[in-house]
Amino acid sequence: MRTVTILGATGSIGTSTLDLIERAPDQFRVKALTANGDVAGLAAAARRTGAEWAVVADATCVEPLRAALSGTRTRVAGGAQAVCDAARSGADWTMAAIVGCAGLAPVMAAIESGSTVVLANKEPLVSAGDVIVAAAKRHGATLLPADSEHNAIFQCFDASRPARVRRIVLTASGGPFRTWRREQMRSVTPEQAVAHPNWSMGAKISVDSATMMNKGLELIEAARLFPVAPERIEIIIHRQSVIHSMVEYVDGSVLAQLGPSDMRVPIAHCLAWPDRMATPMPSLDFAALARLDFEAPDEERFPALALARQALRDGGARPAILNAANEVAVAAFLARGIGFLEIAAIVADTLAAYDPPSPVTVDDVLAIDAQARMMAGERARACV
Repeated sequence: MRTVTILGATGSIGTSTLDLIERAPDQFRVKALTANGDVAGLAAAARRTGAEWAVVADATCVEPLRAALSGTRTRVAGGAQAVCDAARSGADWTMAAIVGCAGLAPVMAAIESGSTVVLANKEPLVSAGDVIVAAAKRHGATLLPADSEHNAIFQCFDASRPARVRRIVLTASGGPFRTWRREQMRSVTPEQAVAHPNWSMGAKISVDSATMMNKGLELIEAARLFPVAPERIEIIIHRQSVIHSMVEYVDGSVLAQLGPSDMRVPIAHCLAWPDRMATPMPSLDFAALARLDFEAPDEERFPALALARQALRDGGARPAILNAANEVAVAAFLARGIGFLEIAAIVADTLAAYDPPSPVTVDDVLAIDAQARMMAGERARACV
């Protein structure tokens, strides 16, 4: 039986992970569940799974959580340090699904315990990629990708012969504005931007899909996860979201991973790895699919792609600045403080204005992130 900790248990990734675990109670035992402040959701999950620990990052929620779990054996704690303690509590397998840089310290704590850490949030590899990868090697931790694209690559990539890989191809749905002219996108509303055509996701990642920044961030992640030169990682729009990514080898063979547009598929792969486990997903109906379409992305209409690729080339602190500025800009857009096209413009301006030394520690990354957020926030307020 594998022990499991879920960091961010009440979000979409956390609830999908819990769904799979609860379908196989003889295979998994829940060690710790964490949430930011969703007391009701966390308590319900802890009760269903018999979790040993339930931890809220918001310390003011500790007493309500304790009351909600009265009569159970689940221990309750709160605060940022308690989340890190839960991450290093010795689970065999940890799902890292805390949104934003708040997840960096817990991810590092889980890595330091030497366990298998599944990365579902982008910040560890985008903002602190070099630091995280070095720590995983140092502590003997295994990093597994839960993003559908990176998990697809992981399933197709021959890690024993990386020199035989010609290129990696990341697929992108293109988002809801794939065919829109740039002028049309000036009037995009938050409601339109979060209406993803294929996936059910949170507001922030849905907006990232609409700007295609999510694919730029995934490009940076792929470069951290797989030993392939950045110029050999390509992006292709595949609107059906059936092929989740591909790996081409030097002999011309292309291996692709196909599956339903449901995050339980890549999560299940990580949960059972190196084995496989059953999921409730139906088989693909290829006759109903009928066709799979592909097209090149347009970096003029979606400048976030070019910004991300340049940040990857420049390295150092640039990816962390890109990510922080984007988060601030997306939040401002969702709050109706800026227009849709201003998101990429704010990221570009923040990158142009701030160029600190390369981070060496998680604290360095957090300091860069904080400064970039402040600068991006000032730029966003100037739009009002």
